[in-house]
Amino acid sequence: MNEPKSLLIRDGRIIDPAQGLDETASLVITEGKIAWLGRGDPPRTDSEVIDGRGLVVTPGFIDLHCHLRQPGFEEKETIASGSRAAAAGGFTTICGMPNTEPPLDSPETISYVKRTAAREAVVRVLPIGCISQGRKGERLVDMKALVNAGAIAFSDDGSPVPGADLMLKALEVSRSLEVPIIDHCEDTSLSEGGVMNEGALAHRLKLKGIPAAAEESIIARDLALAEETGGHIHIAHVSTAGGVKLIRRAKERGVRATAEVTPHHLTLTEERVAGYDTSAKVNPPLRTKVDTQALLEGLKDGTIDIIATDHAPHTEAEKSREFALAPFGISGLETALGSLMGLVHSGNLNLTILIAKLTTEPARIIGGRYGELGTLKIGAPAEITIFDPDMERVVDPQAFASKGKNTPLAGSKLKGKVVATIAGGRLVYRHSSLKITKAAAERTELTR
Repeated sequence: MNEPKSLLIRDGRIIDPAQGLDETASLVITEGKIAWLGRGDPPRTDSEVIDGRGLVVTPGFIDLHCHLRQPGFEEKETIASGSRAAAAGGFTTICGMPNTEPPLDSPETISYVKRTAAREAVVRVLPIGCISQGRKGERLVDMKALVNAGAIAFSDDGSPVPGADLMLKALEVSRSLEVPIIDHCEDTSLSEGGVMNEGALAHRLKLKGIPAAAEESIIARDLALAEETGGHIHIAHVSTAGGVKLIRRAKERGVRATAEVTPHHLTLTEERVAGYDTSAKVNPPLRTKVDTQALLEGLKDGTIDIIATDHAPHTEAEKSREFALAPFGISGLETALGSLMGLVHSGNLNLTILIAKLTTEPARIIGGRYGELGTLKIGAPAEITIFDPDMERVVDPQAFASKGKNTPLAGSKLKGKVVATIAGGRLVYRHSSLKITKAAAERTELTR
C-alpha cells in the first residue's frame, strides 16, 4: 500500500513533555518528519486525515528493556513479531536485551540484529550489547567495537554481573563511550532457587522466596561503583521500597544513576501468584503493596526515571509447567498502556508524567543521535502514538501480535487503548475504531 505524501492528525489532545505541551491541536507529517503543529487550520495538503477528537497524541513510546529472543529462541518471539507487538502497544522504538543464543557479545551479533530489524521490523529496534563475553560474568566484551556496530547500552540482563571488579571496569569504559550500563541487580547467593517474593505468602504456598536484600545489596554495590567511576549506571526493573531509597540517596549525592520500573511491578503484587499462577512468575518477583506504593512515589518524584516493559515472552508449554519449573517472565508490550492508565484513572498518576516516562525520559537516557526521539518538535522524526484514554477492552492473550501469550492480565478489563502507531512517518498499527479520511473529502464536507 502506498503511503500518503503527508498525514494530518486533527484536533487531538497533544501531550509532549519535552515542549511542555498539553493542548488540543493538530499536526502534519510530511516525508517522515513533523512538519507543522498548532491550533487552527493547518496548511492545505493532499493529506490523509486522522480525526483526533477524544484521542491523546504523544511522541512514540520508547521501551528501553525488552526481550526479542532472536537469535536462538524464535519459538518464543522474533524481531518481526516483537516489533508488531510493540506497534500494537504504541512503542515506536524498542531496545532488545542480549540474552539470546548466541548472545549479543560481538559486532557480528549486533550487526545481525540491526540487519534483521531493517528487513523485518515495523518499528525501530536498537540492540543492547552484553557486558561480559557469553554473559558469563568473567571477561569484559570489546565495548568500543560493539558501540561502533550499533549497541546503545550494555547489560547481562537475565543474569547479574557477579564480580564488583568487572562491573567497575565496565563502568569505566562506558563513561568514555558515553553509554549506560543497564544493571540486573541480583545477588544469586541470596536468590538461588527462589521463585517468588519472600514472605508469608511464599511460606503458605511452600515456595522458596527471593528476599528484597538480593536486589538491594547489588543496587547498593553498583551505585557505589558508579559514584567511584563517574559512569552511568541504569538500574533495571526496580521492585523494592528499599531499592527506591538507595537510588534516591545516590541521586542526592550526585551519582550518575537512572532507574526504571515495569508496569507489572507498579500495578501488581505477590497476591497474583496465589493459585500458583505461572503467568505472574517474574524476576525480580512481584512484591507487596508497600513496595508498589514506594515505586509509584519514586516514579512521581523523579527517583525512577522511566517505565520499561521487560517484555519477556515464553511459549505456552513452558509456562504450563509446575510453578517452580516454569520460566520467569511476562509478555508486556501490548498491555503496558492499559495497565498504566489504571493509575491515571484512579488519580494516582498524572497523565503528563506517565507520557514523559514513556517518551522524553527514555530518549534522554539513550541519547546520542537518538536523543531527537521522544518529542513532537518541528523537524523531529514522525514517531507518534495515538490512544483513546477511555476505551475499554478485555485482555485476550490469543489476540496478541506477540508469540508470548504469558500475561497475568488475561481476562482483565483495561481502560485505555492504543488506536494508532506511526513509526518513520508510516502508520504501522491501526485499531478498527480509528477514523481516517482523505483531505479532499474532508474539505468538501467542511464547505457544505
